[in-house]
Amino acid sequence: MTAHEQHYHDPANVTNPEHSEHHIVSPVQYSMVFGALLLGTLLTVLAADVDLGAMNPVIALGIASTKAVIVILFFMHVKYQSHLIKMTVACGFFTFLVLITLTLSDYVSRAWGLW
Repeated sequence: MTAHEQHYHDPANVTNPEHSEHHIVSPVQYSMVFGALLLGTLLTVLAADVDLGAMNPVIALGIASTKAVIVILFFMHVKYQSHLIKMTVACGFFTFLVLITLTLSDYVSRAWGLW
């Protein structure tokens, strides 16, 4: 190893992203996330009592997806990770949304005489 390689510091941590410093989340932030998830649960319960017709599954999936994003960002610490990890998680979430959209479009397009 040369002297230059030995003292090389990668401030963006591109060379070894798994060796980045860990981010410590404060209890206040965890309490805010907990409150947001409780609010999402309350919205889910309230939305289940309202008859919105064909929009019920859409509203329920929207609330569930929002809560999933909160869990992914804060409890899985994706918010504090590298751009590569963020992109990987976003691609997985995008694939999930595509599959849900295709499922709901099949469900809505069926002619069961209910419309």
